[in-house]
Amino acid sequence: MTAEDVPFWRRKSLREMSDSEWESLCDGCGRCCLVKLEDEEDASRTYFTDVGCRLLDGETCRCRDYPHRTSRVKDCVRLTPRNVGRIVWLPSSCAYRRLAEGKDLLWWHPLVSGDPETVHLAGISVRGRVGASEDEVPDDQLEDRIVSWPATLPRGARKKPPQAR
Repeated sequence: MTAEDVPFWRRKSLREMSDSEWESLCDGCGRCCLVKLEDEEDASRTYFTDVGCRLLDGETCRCRDYPHRTSRVKDCVRLTPRNVGRIVWLPSSCAYRRLAEGKDLLWWHPLVSGDPETVHLAGISVRGRVGASEDEVPDDQLEDRIVSWPATLPRGARKKPPQAR
């Protein structure tokens, strides 16, 4: 096996990746686009809600205006190789976080499976789980929308199912 046969995410650091390689790491789960609440007493503690960003498409789990997201959503965070290791709320399933931690991509990631639907089939994405848009929920009601599932890895997503091997 030559170096070119090894997938780019295994042979390059995050900083070495081209823009298109970097962008392809996004699995399209949409978890990072859920509204999050930070614990005022412990900044390392983040709570996810079932409320999506105003630009999140709950069916495709993608941004409706990705090129302009940071100008349209004031608290949208642009991931970079420089900041990805410092963002405490990235889900453990996130490819950027996994690679920054020296882990590999999981079987359901579209770069591994070759199919963008596996992120949904594995239960990783927010498809069918976004209860509302941030435009519909007042800030003082967000605490009532806290959910735990975005911070966990579903059991079925850990191991490749027999039919996907």
